[in-house]
Amino acid sequence: MPALNHPRPCTETLANGLRVTLRHVPELKRCAAALRVYAGSHDVSLAWPGLAHFLEHLLFLGTERFPADNALMAYVQGHGGQVNARTREHTTDFFFELPPLAFSGGLERLSDMLAHPRMNLDDQQREREVLHAEFVAWSQDANAQQQLALFDGLSPAHPLRGFHAGNRDSLPVLRSEFQQALDEFYQRFYRTGQMSLSLVGPQSLDELTAMAQRFGAAIPVGEDVPQQTPTRLMASAATSYQQVNERRLDLLFTFEALPESSTQALAFLCHWLNAAKSGGLLAKLREDGLADSLKAVPLYQFAGQALLHIEFATTQPAKVIQERLLDWLGFFASHHDWENLREEYAAVLQRQRQVSAALQRAQQDMEQIEAGLSETGVVALKDILIKIGAVDNFSSEWQLPTPNPFLRTETPAPSAGLIRGQTSKHRGLRTFAQDRSRSRRENSSMQFNQALSDNTADGAIYLRWRLESKPHPRLQSSLENRLQPLREEARQAGVDFSFSASGNEWLLKMTGLQEPMPTVLEHALKELTNADAGFSPEASKSTALLPIKQLLKALPDYCLAPTAVSDDLQQLWSSARWEGLATGLSAQTQAAMAFALSRMPGTAGIQALPALSINSQRLWTQLDVDSSEHALLLFCPTASLDMADEAAWRLLAHVCQTPFYQRLRVEMQLGYAVFSGLRQIHGQTGIVFGVQSPGVATLDLLGHIEHFLRGLEGMIDNIDDVTFNGQRQALANQFDSAALPDTQAAELLWQGKLAGHSSDYLMQLPQAILLIDRSALVAAVRRLNHAEGGWRCLASGPCPNTSWQVTK
Repeated sequence: MPALNHPRPCTETLANGLRVTLRHVPELKRCAAALRVYAGSHDVSLAWPGLAHFLEHLLFLGTERFPADNALMAYVQGHGGQVNARTREHTTDFFFELPPLAFSGGLERLSDMLAHPRMNLDDQQREREVLHAEFVAWSQDANAQQQLALFDGLSPAHPLRGFHAGNRDSLPVLRSEFQQALDEFYQRFYRTGQMSLSLVGPQSLDELTAMAQRFGAAIPVGEDVPQQTPTRLMASAATSYQQVNERRLDLLFTFEALPESSTQALAFLCHWLNAAKSGGLLAKLREDGLADSLKAVPLYQFAGQALLHIEFATTQPAKVIQERLLDWLGFFASHHDWENLREEYAAVLQRQRQVSAALQRAQQDMEQIEAGLSETGVVALKDILIKIGAVDNFSSEWQLPTPNPFLRTETPAPSAGLIRGQTSKHRGLRTFAQDRSRSRRENSSMQFNQALSDNTADGAIYLRWRLESKPHPRLQSSLENRLQPLREEARQAGVDFSFSASGNEWLLKMTGLQEPMPTVLEHALKELTNADAGFSPEASKSTALLPIKQLLKALPDYCLAPTAVSDDLQQLWSSARWEGLATGLSAQTQAAMAFALSRMPGTAGIQALPALSINSQRLWTQLDVDSSEHALLLFCPTASLDMADEAAWRLLAHVCQTPFYQRLRVEMQLGYAVFSGLRQIHGQTGIVFGVQSPGVATLDLLGHIEHFLRGLEGMIDNIDDVTFNGQRQALANQFDSAALPDTQAAELLWQGKLAGHSSDYLMQLPQAILLIDRSALVAAVRRLNHAEGGWRCLASGPCPNTSWQVTK
């Protein structure tokens, strides 16, 4: 396996003042750039709230050199990457991730949009309406308003108490004073001295340096501009305050004049406050019936100031909880330099870096996150604990959290010819050694797919159970809550895993470092089959999602046949049949999995069933999204599971993604949440179109989508041959093994398995895409418009007419 520890990144300041951080990671299959402008919403004049966020939006509208259909967003999406931006109090970040061959093109577009923004008034007026729609949604979102209310205890003079969202009233585009302020803000802050660039990728440091220099040469030169230090966080001598709700307690602690190392000190403190494992603060509070959950996070850090928020789910008096917290903090402070905790914390950060994608690494380097708690951080932490009020005479009831068992490297059990404990109940369960032939491996319940290299540190495991009944939502929530501490420890050790339900199916998925996976799987199965893991009378409430995200979350359920609901955990397991897929696992890891697999609940082997077909049907489901906003999601599956159909649908989704966004989001301003793209659900390939709008009803949203789809054939006819061939090749390149991240490859292989494709699916797919010519794509458009594969619509509004069939 490749070396897992990479040296510190190369950092330098170019002659023009641009600060650059470069990291060479040879095993990465993607590259990433993160650009930070040291200016944000708090650096704007009080006369123009939202101006910084507004400018961020304007920069994405294209330039003379790269118009919108060839600008950064369209370019990144066209190459299968990801792109976004974020405006915060004192920073504005732009970041994207791309395959290596397309990376320089992304940097070229980013530098051009920063250096030559298009600021015409028509564009500004359209984009202001988008920001206003965001503002309306934000102002109606209970969670967002609750978060904003946390600042109510601060000084009214501090910028955190101000309005910074931006809306139609605060962004008077046509006023000359506003245009002057917009230009002055851009001229002052969007200069090399006010920016830092972080690049991460498999390229050599010399190549990355050359890219950074070309990028910097295009940015206007300017010196570092000092940002104004805000007034004190508190108007009085107090340094903390609290907010009490029916089932929630918020404790907020303010700090002034902290050293730079306080950032890592607060991160270290929050890590151990949030630890849900045995021996931690939360475990003791739960044991004593005082609190159900705890979440600690710094809400704000700038210029030596910080605001620490600790949220408790509790019905107990605030005084009781606060006294216990300060008592535990006193116990925590008594451990001098926290040697053991620092060692584990450093190991956690190390694991996180190992599994981080290119974009995450670039953002970590941009934030200059340390690899642990330094000696100066120890000093800062002791000062923070004193300022919080940690007591000296703490009680003796506390103990430190137990060590994370998944961070310890254990010697795997030797490979065995037979799986211990295997019986006729587990017929079909085989190790890789038992499945020498491809046909036997592919017909086994647990398939060890060899399409991905097993010479890396990463891997993936998918396990699916088909049940006779659908798990009751509260039972599912109870199981997920029970798994949460285990999930957190696994995540810290480099393994992300989830346990989700869709209809009458359970799916357990693990991705990340393969070495801890067998042990994590063993622990997960033990929790899931525990007789005490069943029904919880009160499941914790999940965070409310945006309406369009609620529809996306519900979609997989509606793509399966409806079944009865059961809350009997043991009955569900007794009737379950299972199958699995593992990718990228070494023979050593496969052997180590034998113990867990031999105790798999349910019976091995799922009878292959075709995906739920809705061919030629138009099905409409209205869902209550508890919002005044309108949302609609249209899912259009292929009429068959043939590879040619999937390839045509993928190319069609690729071609129409940018025009759909440009038409409905930019030109028509229907809403801020507008997207389209390909989705695979239970092995079924389809194109999804989604819109959320504050003012346009669902029937009208559907009409706009249908109008767009009717124009697709003409749009494709108007694409010149060079562009068409380039788009098709760019899509096929996304499945090249050298550019496809292992987690995405594993998901594709899983969906391919569910669709009945062979294990060389990833080799066949790009070849099939390259065979789709213009006439085949036009034929796919006609099949789409005729709903040959069916249309499934989830919406917040009622069914439009008799051409649609209402479902529940």
